[in-house]
Amino acid sequence: MKGKAFIRKITPESYLESYKSLIRLGVPVLVTQIGVIVVNFADTMMVGAYGLDELAASAFVNSLFIVVMVMLMGFAGGVTPLIGALYGRGDHEEGGRILRGALQVNLIMAVLFTLIMSGLYFFLDRFGQDEELLPIAREYYLIVLFTLLPMTVFNCFQQMANGTTDTATPMWIILGCDVLNIGGNYLLIFGKFGCPELGLTGAGISTLTARTTGAIAIVAVVGWRKRYRPYWNAMKSLSAGGDRRMKVWITSYPLMIQSGVECGLWAFGAIVSGWFGKVQLAAYQVMNTIAQLGFMTYMGFGWATSIRVANFTGVDDIAGVRQITKAGLHLVLGLATIASIIFFFFTENLVHLFTPEDNVAVAAISLILPLILYQYCDGAQLTFVNALRGTSVVKPLLWISLISYIAVGIPVLLLFAKGFNLGVVGVYYSFSVALATATVLLVIAFRKALTGLSIKNR
Repeated sequence: MKGKAFIRKITPESYLESYKSLIRLGVPVLVTQIGVIVVNFADTMMVGAYGLDELAASAFVNSLFIVVMVMLMGFAGGVTPLIGALYGRGDHEEGGRILRGALQVNLIMAVLFTLIMSGLYFFLDRFGQDEELLPIAREYYLIVLFTLLPMTVFNCFQQMANGTTDTATPMWIILGCDVLNIGGNYLLIFGKFGCPELGLTGAGISTLTARTTGAIAIVAVVGWRKRYRPYWNAMKSLSAGGDRRMKVWITSYPLMIQSGVECGLWAFGAIVSGWFGKVQLAAYQVMNTIAQLGFMTYMGFGWATSIRVANFTGVDDIAGVRQITKAGLHLVLGLATIASIIFFFFTENLVHLFTPEDNVAVAAISLILPLILYQYCDGAQLTFVNALRGTSVVKPLLWISLISYIAVGIPVLLLFAKGFNLGVVGVYYSFSVALATATVLLVIAFRKALTGLSIKNR
């Protein structure tokens, strides 16, 4: 019951149940992330096959938008612990009100970021990139800009579904949109079956179409399925009120800033890589796409950990929170080992899938060791970020991200890349330093959060 700590006996059998629950929730998210990886692989492969300039231009534009997209995803992530805790208590009507408030606040943020990125468009020539890339980049930039609103709608409903332990519904919708995106790429990049040959612009149109379709589909499914009827009815008929919108904001904005600052370091890495020429920038894009094989996998089980932590937090089961977090860490570290083995033995084959340019392939292959180095820190920090998110004690994420990715990450990146003249290799080695710093601070913050929750429930 609320207000009284739940007593749980930790046994090997209870750990087995934790692994099972994480796998049940995490596998659909993992499949979803694999679908995202496949689309990103296909985008990079098709654009890379079309031309080096298009590949470099897409790397530049995506490095700018990835920060905004990740921040919007992080902001929507504030829905999961709120609805997850209510789901654990069976309060579905309040969950619907929270969903309404979350949708309102998330759309306001999406409009704000759209306006900010619209202004940034007029300064694309100030980033030190090759002049010949700008005409291609500008058109692609405008198309990607219009994907922010439908992406936000999808994110909000996806996190609501995740909070109710339904990770399969978003999976099927995303996989369907992935097929649509890849098919559109084939038709519009190369001009197949009578379609216009649009190059990178065609890839942007396909992305816009897929994201809009995904938003429409998930709203329709939530409105139609019996499982979500209490949430849908409450969302439609009951006012969220300023207090719930504020509750969503308080839970969401630290996640948004943490996600944006972390991703901003990688975006800054793309800009710095571009200082060394379009070959190194293209290599950075290729290796980042390959790296998603690990990152998206860890994210899937990180989300599963967040969902279960939120459920346990809702019934004051602190021991359950500790156990599920440890189980999530075990699974993620195992996956990091598998990813590292794949990267080590198959990097050359993977790189040549994305580019026919030998000089780009050589530059990308040189990044394999720093890529492997940061897998374990990346997996660990994702686990503890999501565990902390599940407790709704998210304010520590602000100072942790600022210290790790700005105070430490940016100076180390510049030192390794420019000071030691390592170029894009130095950029990649700096990521391990930032992630290791974040991991240590997150573990400390998570332990303090659990101590605070235990004291509160006495």
